[in-house]
Amino acid sequence: MAAAVTAVVFILSAMSTRASAALIEQTFVVSQMRMTHLCRETLVTVVNGQLPGPMIEATKGDSVIVHVVNQSPHNMTIHWHGVKQQLNCWVDGVPMITQCPILPNHNFTYRFDVAGQEGTLWWHAHVFSLRGTVHGAFIIRPRHGGANSYPFPKAHREIPIVIGEWWEMDLEQMDSDFVHGFLDDQPSASTINGKLGDLFNCEGAVEVGYVLDMEPGKTYLLRVINAALFSEYYLRISGHKFTVVAGDANYVNPYRTDIPAISPGETVDALVVADAPPDRSYYMVAKPILTPPPDPQIPAFATRATVLYKYSSNHNHSNGAAAALSSRRRRPRSDDAPVAPEMPDEFDMMTSFYFRGNLTSLRRRHAQHLPAVPAQVDERMFVTLGLGSVCRRRGQQSCKRGDSDETISVATMNNVSFELPDLKTSMLDAYYRNTSSMDDKVVELPDGPPRMFNFTDSALMPTGPEEEELEPTSRATVVRRFRHGAVVEVVFQSTAMWQGDSNPMHLHGHDMFVLAQGLGNYDAARDVARYNLVDPPVRNTVLVPRLGWVAVRFVADNPGMWFMHCHYDFHLSMGMAAVFIVEDGTTADTSLPPPPVFSSCSHDNSLKPQEFFLKAK
Repeated sequence: MAAAVTAVVFILSAMSTRASAALIEQTFVVSQMRMTHLCRETLVTVVNGQLPGPMIEATKGDSVIVHVVNQSPHNMTIHWHGVKQQLNCWVDGVPMITQCPILPNHNFTYRFDVAGQEGTLWWHAHVFSLRGTVHGAFIIRPRHGGANSYPFPKAHREIPIVIGEWWEMDLEQMDSDFVHGFLDDQPSASTINGKLGDLFNCEGAVEVGYVLDMEPGKTYLLRVINAALFSEYYLRISGHKFTVVAGDANYVNPYRTDIPAISPGETVDALVVADAPPDRSYYMVAKPILTPPPDPQIPAFATRATVLYKYSSNHNHSNGAAAALSSRRRRPRSDDAPVAPEMPDEFDMMTSFYFRGNLTSLRRRHAQHLPAVPAQVDERMFVTLGLGSVCRRRGQQSCKRGDSDETISVATMNNVSFELPDLKTSMLDAYYRNTSSMDDKVVELPDGPPRMFNFTDSALMPTGPEEEELEPTSRATVVRRFRHGAVVEVVFQSTAMWQGDSNPMHLHGHDMFVLAQGLGNYDAARDVARYNLVDPPVRNTVLVPRLGWVAVRFVADNPGMWFMHCHYDFHLSMGMAAVFIVEDGTTADTSLPPPPVFSSCSHDNSLKPQEFFLKAK
């Protein structure tokens, strides 16, 4: 069922003083295939018969064309996660917000440039929960000098490490369950580069795991992507250290650590030197981070790959004894199991908190032309993230709360849960044609929550009188408008309403300066003094810590409609999202160009708008 990837590179221009820009063209055939793991055959939606899907490799300044051929039974769009799409919001890939979904047996072509960015990004489906299996790496290398111009030592090899989950269920059905407040669906395993590894078995036969071959003394650049739907992960290789050099395609000051943390949506670039004894093998373990009681306890699974040392085939040996030693070192001793690393406790969230707090942006001129952190703020928002409920019967305002069948659990930003308006075209299309056409269909995301309370009070996790008083919320198409060029500061505050999860918040079309993070309730009088205004890390996905907060700033300089949402799938499906509208500037090069084509979206009349949307990822 797999279709071969078509990759064609056309030279657009050539200059003797620099490398040529190129056109990178690929075809993504989305289809279903049967895969067997854990003694069970599962029908899986994939691209080009691969899991993970094909990697896109480009150079800074290249143009990219991807033809999507949808042979699956699902609606489909592809989001280019972290690609800024400057003046090109039309191809951001969010169904019914920036485009109509690609219907089954239909095609769509994405065209965009990768200007001003270099590093590790990724792409994924943005309908249903299908990004769980429809995803892949997107690598952008420097324009001048390629890998030789990285602001860190050149690696012998660059290796994508994609952390994911294995689902033995219909992901479309799972998304529908979340939309309607049924929250019992769980993955069956975790994966590294699509493989479950030997912690899982079928009737005693262990699952195949990913194997990373390394040569002694060589340096490797691991491009780590968290494509999981549910969990933040720790990653560790026994006997080795990581030097983190980038995150979300933004360079950081090299940071040496045993164990990086990576939340859904994030990428981390890290150098690993093969400096352990080469006659042993080593486990690479990805372990999910769980929320401790009294939070609901959700099963999650670690997975592991194997690091093997071996020499290259052209390695020269000065004598026969060395050659014999080399032969022995190509694989570990047969009587030795791989060395396993010691991992943090399953409820250890502080290792992640300190890891993130130690990252700072690399601001060396030759590495990246990073703008200074804006000192003047035009708009400030305080956004609470939590759960609540709406009456199950649409339009009903009063119903029994708490543990009741009369309500549906929803996720909120400032106590409003996102849903799509009833439109015959995408929101961006309608807005572009008539900027006031949606005024009666949207509500403005407020500057703060409707009421202040102790947001991190653990007494709010179980159902009870205090929780029930704060539980009622509403559904709406939540937007926030910003004038072009406005400097926006947002403080995200996690809450204890029914749960104490962290929240990886992803902003499309922009990067964010991560000024500070903290535990407990944000207090401006105390916490503004902690802001890093010199070299804060720059991310497109920011983890708001469990029962804590994070402060970010961004410049609203990319006109269009940009989705802001939690990258935990259950939170997104339940409505933890909003649309940020950046208005046109005063010139042609600060205004959104016309769309490639105006079109109406073909609705299945049996579906309600929010079901047709199928909750973007």
